[in-house]
Amino acid sequence: MPDQEYTPPAIWVWDKENGGQFANINRPIAGATHDRELPVGRHPFQLYSLATPNGQKVTILLEELLAAGHSDAEYDAWLIRINDGDQFGSGFVEINPNSKIPALLDRSGSVPIRVFESGAILTHLAEKFGAFLPVEPAARAETMSWLFWQMASAPFLGGGFGHFYAYAPEKIEYAINRYAMEVKRQLDVLDRRLAETEFLAGSEYSIADIATWPWYGGLALGKLYGASATFLSVHEYRNVQRWAAAIAERPAVRRGQMVNRVNGDPAGQLHERHDAGDFATHTEDKRHAAGE
Repeated sequence: MPDQEYTPPAIWVWDKENGGQFANINRPIAGATHDRELPVGRHPFQLYSLATPNGQKVTILLEELLAAGHSDAEYDAWLIRINDGDQFGSGFVEINPNSKIPALLDRSGSVPIRVFESGAILTHLAEKFGAFLPVEPAARAETMSWLFWQMASAPFLGGGFGHFYAYAPEKIEYAINRYAMEVKRQLDVLDRRLAETEFLAGSEYSIADIATWPWYGGLALGKLYGASATFLSVHEYRNVQRWAAAIAERPAVRRGQMVNRVNGDPAGQLHERHDAGDFATHTEDKRHAAGE
């Protein structure tokens, strides 16, 4: 329990940083903090992102589209360092007024189209290429339902459990218990569904899986929030484990996780991606070896 009970004031005023790992970029207002134009590469799609779970969704889908033969899905992936506040640059805010990664500029047509929010980007790309999203009404509805389930549920995992378990400046038992309970309920929802079907929307891999895997697959495989997999007993969710392991073996998923990654093994970090060959030549271990 906190040493002193907190009583909310009549009117909240932002008068201090709230502490924690991301305190330096948290603020109660929107808009740009500085002028900064975004770079633009030569490919039809310009992605501005970071390899958080939300960012991985889009790079995984783009790599899956390319692997499936959609050569028009070539893209440039530019690194947005959110801890440095890159998302508050004027160019980024023009694409995403909410200042969150990922953000996409589709330059494949005569007029560039901005797309922000990961679920919107996945839907835009899937519809554009006619891939990873069924057209049959019932199958499409199931896919979209699980896609939006993820969009609604993941904030409880990331902003709720993840924040209070891993990032908050103090451990608050009530908050950790509250969100741990909800995340375990969500894992049970997934486990029950995956007992019925191979993938979330049925027998076919779809954008519902691509959206959900970086969060819940990452949790199941022990890749999120340190010891959280042990804390939440994720091994109990056997169907989630099966699904998570199978998707992790897909080559496009492995590549997608590398793009815009700035932590972990340097061989798994591709800060920017401008060509398919960059995976072999421009990972951080190779750049360091070349003296770049």
